[in-house]
Amino acid sequence: MYSILKKEIRGFLSSLIAYVVIIVFLLLIGLFTWVFADTNVLSLGYSNLDTLFLMAPWIFIFLISAITMRSFSEEIKQGTFEILRTKPITSYQIILGKYLAAVVLVVFSILPTLLYFYSIYQLGLPEGNIDMGATWGSYLGLLLLGSGYAAIGVFSSAITPNQIVAFIVSMFICFFFFLGFEQMSQLSLFGGLDSLVQSLGIQFHYESISRGVIDTRDVLYFLSLIVLFLVLTQFVLDKKKW
Repeated sequence: MYSILKKEIRGFLSSLIAYVVIIVFLLLIGLFTWVFADTNVLSLGYSNLDTLFLMAPWIFIFLISAITMRSFSEEIKQGTFEILRTKPITSYQIILGKYLAAVVLVVFSILPTLLYFYSIYQLGLPEGNIDMGATWGSYLGLLLLGSGYAAIGVFSSAITPNQIVAFIVSMFICFFFFLGFEQMSQLSLFGGLDSLVQSLGIQFHYESISRGVIDTRDVLYFLSLIVLFLVLTQFVLDKKKW
């Protein structure tokens, strides 16, 4: 697994993918946080990172789908995954190695935003006038959300040898899990089950953690989501005829 992890990270860092993803993410977040009139903290007049945590899930839908679309699609198309399966390593270890590499890239994308946090911290009146609990809770929620998106992206990459198709499928599933259940819960179709339907979505648990109170139910939801899509990935790969 570690050899796959190192290979994937080297592959990311030796290409433009990692750098483009991180730069685009930071650029977009920076524009929304500091430049755009309706969302920048200077215009809002109070020190927080709400803009970052509001926009990041939407930006991650595109960026994480982009970095995971080649995880298995490229291997399947080139026929190198069959060679990997002959090595003394299980398919789940291969999946986990590729998944963790994507998560590492997500972490690399989030870490530079601590500079934004430091800037907001200094701008507060008085200095440090920022809700630390909500901020760190939001960072944890963003990390769990990104990890969930990465699991969905790896699964999407395993079902097709076409990277573009994998990219589109990943975006659709991520979008549906983030907003779909939330919107469905507002339909009268589900009656008294609306809260249950809402709790199936990522947005419900992400917003819950972002309040600064770490509920084990929210953490278990994200862990379950990750495990679900990694298991589905293994199922898809094991069913393929190589």
